[in-house]
Amino acid sequence: MNKQLTTTDRFILYGTRAAALFTAAGLCCWGVWYCMRLLRYEETNDAQIEAYINPISARVSGYISRIRFEENQFVKAGDTLVIIDDRDYAAQASEAAAALENARAQTALLESRITTLRNEAAVSAARIDAAKARLAHQQQEYQRFANLLAEESTTQQRYDNVKAALDIATSEYQAALRDHASAEARIAEAARQSAAVTAEIKRREAVAEQHQLSVGYTVIRAPYNGRVGRKNIQEGQLIQAGQPLTFISNDDTPKWVVANFKETQVQQFRAGQPVTITVDAFPGETFHGEIASLSPATGSRYSLLPPDNATGNFVKIIQRIPVRIRLLENPTVQARFVAGMNANVSVSK
Repeated sequence: MNKQLTTTDRFILYGTRAAALFTAAGLCCWGVWYCMRLLRYEETNDAQIEAYINPISARVSGYISRIRFEENQFVKAGDTLVIIDDRDYAAQASEAAAALENARAQTALLESRITTLRNEAAVSAARIDAAKARLAHQQQEYQRFANLLAEESTTQQRYDNVKAALDIATSEYQAALRDHASAEARIAEAARQSAAVTAEIKRREAVAEQHQLSVGYTVIRAPYNGRVGRKNIQEGQLIQAGQPLTFISNDDTPKWVVANFKETQVQQFRAGQPVTITVDAFPGETFHGEIASLSPATGSRYSLLPPDNATGNFVKIIQRIPVRIRLLENPTVQARFVAGMNANVSVSK
């Protein structure tokens, strides 16, 4: 025998049917919307916000004297971050400067010596002229007395005296020539020494400049505006040249998104194509961008150990291609983004 339904049972029955119908209709609508969206958009949730994050490294070794930043602190370009004890480098710079001054003093001494040698060469040249004049006079005397002796108008003794005087004048002239040549050689030698000292000065200038640079490198400054990340050092710590001290994000350049789409999704992608972005950290907000470029290789090819399908058993895996997306938001909005945030990207077909 059928039992009569009460008012409450009928209410529950009709309500359940209505809810089921509304749920089915909603699911149908959602399914239609989702299918249309799949036809109109290519989507991926394998995307992240990216920014330039560079290490701040030491260029010289030494003990840290002071640290002038805190983790996550905003700094401006040129702000001092770390100071290294520079006493050793300052002493080396002073020594190099002293060596440079000594080399320059040697140049002054050589220039004075060259001036003196040139004066001596001028004197020897004058002596040559005098010796040459005396030699010419003695040659004339010798010729005259030789003629007189042939005519027996003079004595052999006087002839011998004139001949001896000619020999002495000739020797003095040759000695003057040798003295002048020696003076010229000393000038040339001093000039070569001056060239060597000039080259030494250039070398010492380079050494002094290098030591001055080393002194400057003991003060490590922020290369650009940004926010300092993790601090890996403490005051008094010994650091080596090239050692990363901290990391800094570059706020002078815009951030971007790298979305890793499947290889079956990128056939129609092109540069300049509009992109819609949602970030997990900001639910309900939508951001805009455009495709900047597509990677020339899949992400696996950039890994430390790229796969080699010629070895072992082959299992086909759909590869992903990194797509760089330029954010079109203003800097104020981009400042809210942090590198590494997860994002969802939709590209209209």
